[in-house]
Amino acid sequence: QVQLVESGGGLVQAGGSLRLSCAVSLSFHSINAMGWYRQAPGKQRELVAAITNGQTAYPDSMKGRFTISRDNAKNTVNLQMSSLKPDDTAVYYCNAKQYYSGRLYDYWGQGTQVTVSS
Repeated sequence: QVQLVESGGGLVQAGGSLRLSCAVSLSFHSINAMGWYRQAPGKQRELVAAITNGQTAYPDSMKGRFTISRDNAKNTVNLQMSSLKPDDTAVYYCNAKQYYSGRLYDYWGQGTQVTVSS
């Protein structure tokens, strides 16, 4: 199985920046896509950013503020966040999608808390 471990969460003031990191147990050639999701209290989990084979995708609300990247040598996926807002407060989860034996599997990290104060 794919194992994911997030780090880098914390408390930051509005307008500040934060960088999250996800350590991945498998090399990226075995994974179809990586992504970051977040979930705030009382809200559904939502996509923040995704990356696959060098291509990235973001919801419109994240474009220009969040940047996803990967380091193939270190097997990590990063999320650089800037111009943070209080409504960015959420638990951020690393996600991996793997196609295996005719099925698409989702793997999730434990999450890391990001709190943006006003």
